[in-house]
Amino acid sequence: MRHFSLKIFSRNLITYNALIGLIVWGCAPTKNYNQHEEIIRVDNSAAHVQDNLAKDILNIQNYGLDDHSYISLKPTDIFTTTNPKDSLDFKKTVREKEKNAISSNLPNNSPVANRIVQNYLNSPIKEPGGHCLSVSKNRFENAYKEVHGHLPYQDLPDSMATATYTSKQVFNLLYVTASKPNESWQSLPEAYRGKGNAGAITYAGMGTLVDSTGIWNGKLKPGALMQVWRYREDYKEVVKGTDVKKLDPYGHSFIFISYVFDEKGVISGLRIADQGFQSYRPLVPRDYDVWWAVNLSV
Repeated sequence: MRHFSLKIFSRNLITYNALIGLIVWGCAPTKNYNQHEEIIRVDNSAAHVQDNLAKDILNIQNYGLDDHSYISLKPTDIFTTTNPKDSLDFKKTVREKEKNAISSNLPNNSPVANRIVQNYLNSPIKEPGGHCLSVSKNRFENAYKEVHGHLPYQDLPDSMATATYTSKQVFNLLYVTASKPNESWQSLPEAYRGKGNAGAITYAGMGTLVDSTGIWNGKLKPGALMQVWRYREDYKEVVKGTDVKKLDPYGHSFIFISYVFDEKGVISGLRIADQGFQSYRPLVPRDYDVWWAVNLSV
């Protein structure tokens, strides 16, 4: 397992707490140090999923708080303030730039994606805290229900089901990346394992998968859901199925809002919506090794 240099921060200051039977999603908000537990519901009805894996998904606990300060960036020209995370003027300026930037991105024919973006821009609480997976999933579900009148589970294809799991259960297992070194995880289609929201939604036929090349070549549309991983080696282990207690990985789940361009018109970053962990500044390619996204079509 790869470890960070002591020149960046002291190993003694870092505590990695693995999930019970699930991969660590290390995206707890940096401004809420007291929040060490978050229980995520994988769907509104909290339907029971079979066997011990189901119990893990319905009771995701003890995420812990990883120190990701080493991937922070110095404010760019966009962030012209002494303390951008605490500045109301900064936030107002950024929100105005977000609305203007969306028009510079690819047009989106997905009503759900458009509603996700609208809801985010119109919300007075853009950084609700909690866990990234819960926040991004709720944003998707809420927008879907507002557009279609029901949650997405009603529209899942029967072909997603396996001998063990219903379509809804397969969707949720892929969505939360329920990696385990056994047949329960390995019975799911490998092509969609480890891709989180992007894999689950693509497999459900509700969008088109976009890889890192497409992402950084301007193929994303506002409202796309994204899953990223800090290390490629960890991602490969997750796809195969692994005992996450032996790993120190972390991923992040969020919504793409718009591209950020430099003075030459070249993409320089991604403006995102998450729970407050990284949404205060654009993400850049070096932040993560593995990038996946899904452009919604529903």
